[in-house]
Amino acid sequence: MNIARPLVSALILLASLASGGCASQPPLKTVDHLDLDRYLGRWYVIAHIPYWLEQGKVASYDSYARRPDGRLQNDFTFRRERLDAPEETWKGTARVVNTQSNAEWAVQFVWPFTASYLVIDLDPDYRWAVIGHPSRRLLWVLARERQLDEATYQAILRRAAAQGYQPDQVRKVPQPAD
Repeated sequence: MNIARPLVSALILLASLASGGCASQPPLKTVDHLDLDRYLGRWYVIAHIPYWLEQGKVASYDSYARRPDGRLQNDFTFRRERLDAPEETWKGTARVVNTQSNAEWAVQFVWPFTASYLVIDLDPDYRWAVIGHPSRRLLWVLARERQLDEATYQAILRRAAAQGYQPDQVRKVPQPAD
């Protein structure tokens, strides 16, 4: 595999996100508290605001685990274009930036660049979560199961809109049926 293409792609993405959020909107509000032990594990990507690094990725999920050095392992697994394509994984790390809430992370897939990861909505039973970025150009709806019922999904989009997101930009990610 040629590492140069993903590296250049990640560098361009991170540079474009470094400009931060929109000055006309207040900062995103994260959840008050995230229990890291309950949050660890696998989260399926139900929907996102598409960007070029995730184009053509289907059946995608994130996995989070504690590392001995205190950071978190953050792996992104996906298939290209087809649900029956082989799985690929990008390995990353994350560190908690706000230790009072645990809801603000810095995620790194390519050193030395990091991206903000903000948990802005979370099911009380940790069945689904919504991840935002200060720029509001990125959003992910994650769930413990491959599918999320439509009423819950629509309620999530309404709350994201209240935080300044454009729901019409969010697209579902194809996942295999359970």
